[in-house]
This record gives sequence, structure tokens and C-alpha cells, in this order.
Amino acid sequence: MKLNERSLAFYATCNSPADNSGFLYKRGERHTAYHRRWFVLKGNMLFYFEERESREPVGVIVLEGCNVELCESAEEFTFAIRFGGAKSRTYVLAAETQAAMESWVKSLSRASFDYMRLMVRELEKQLEEMRWGMAGGYGGSQGPVGSWKPKALGPEQLPERLPALPAILPKENSCAVWYNVPGADRPSDTSGCSGHDSEENPRPPPVPPRRRASSSEVGSARAATVESSPTFYQLHEQYGRQVAELRQEWLERR
Repeated sequence: MKLNERSLAFYATCNSPADNSGFLYKRGERHTAYHRRWFVLKGNMLFYFEERESREPVGVIVLEGCNVELCESAEEFTFAIRFGGAKSRTYVLAAETQAAMESWVKSLSRASFDYMRLMVRELEKQLEEMRWGMAGGYGGSQGPVGSWKPKALGPEQLPERLPALPAILPKENSCAVWYNVPGADRPSDTSGCSGHDSEENPRPPPVPPRRRASSSEVGSARAATVESSPTFYQLHEQYGRQVAELRQEWLERR
């Protein structure tokens, strides 16, 4: 794996939040002496510095394909980071207190990408079960959401049908006359726009005037469209709260 030293040094010392940080005692690879180092955990990378105020890290441990476990040593509160493989190095670390050791073991065990992938799968499974439960509550079944179908209405529940219009409407002067449907009464004309003039000659109906929307109506329609559609921030906040609640429930059941 090729790593850019400048990018790693910037990431280790930038203002991004750290998952865990504190002093640990690290045992040397060649010499078994322990050296006090400042450790910073960000994502799946564990950086260690000579001092807390150091500008660049001394080294970094990529926490992928490893196991974090307690080990026996002359020092108290000791744990190890073991990688698979015959030539892989084992990092032996020691905390200053029991609480610090438990905190580091817990945070390091959850730092790998494999753990995050398992957690996401578990949350997806819980979300799917919630959707099935909601579908069962609405439709009366416990199947998937796509299997639910609306119930057919009985003959007594069917809505009243409206009278059907003729397939071809009669026309006067090439204009359709809607009130020539058999059984429909022609309404009395009170607007002076009847289909015949004063000499009883047929004429086409007048074209209704075209109305233009005012600028205020257009602005209000656009504002209503903008307000009705949720923004990405609102969707992110809504689903973020749901994921946080599901994760908290999953952690409590462990």
C-alpha cells in the first residue's frame, strides 16, 4: 500500500474530530522497552506522535484485517493489535488505567471498514423489518411492501357511474354542441352568446378570452413549489436521526 506522507501528516494534525486520543505506552519492535506516545485515532488510521504538541506523526497503523485483544505482559492494562499473516507485526500497547484500556479496545475494534460494513448491513436489515411491519399494519399481512394490494370493492361499494357522453358529439358550424346529448336540456342563454344570431342563423360559439397569470401569482406558485419539495439538508437530517435511533437500539440489544 502506498501512502502519501504529506497527506497523512495533514490528516493527522488537521481540525477534523478524532474518534479517540490519549497517551499510550508502545512496546518497541526490536527492543522490548515501552515508550510513551500520544495516539490519535481517526477512522481506520491510528497515528502516534512523540509528544502531544508534535507537528508530524512518528508512524501510523492502518486498522484493517486485524484483531484487538488483551494480552499478558509485565505491564498493566496491556492489549495487542494482531494482523493475519506469518510476517505481520503485532503492536503491543499499554494504557495508564483500566478505563482507558477498555475505551481504546472498544474504539479500535470498531475502527475497521469490515465492522462498519457489518453495522450498515444490520441497520439495513432492521429498516427492512420496520417497513414490512408498517406494510403489515396497513394491509393486514406481514409480507414485503411490494406484495400488498388494495382490496376489491363489492357491488354495494362501487361508486355511482356518471352518464356516458356520446362517442361523437353533434356539431353546429363545425363546433361541438355539448347540450345536444339525448336527454339533456339546453340551458337558457343569459349572456347573449347563443348559437344563433337575431335572424336565427347559426354561428360558432365565441372563443373564451385568454387570461395571463400575474407576476404575483407566478411568484407564489414558484414559492409553493420550492416549499413543498424538501431540501437535501432536510432529508439528510431526517434520515440521519432515524439511522442514529436504529444504531442506538442495536447497541442496547448487544
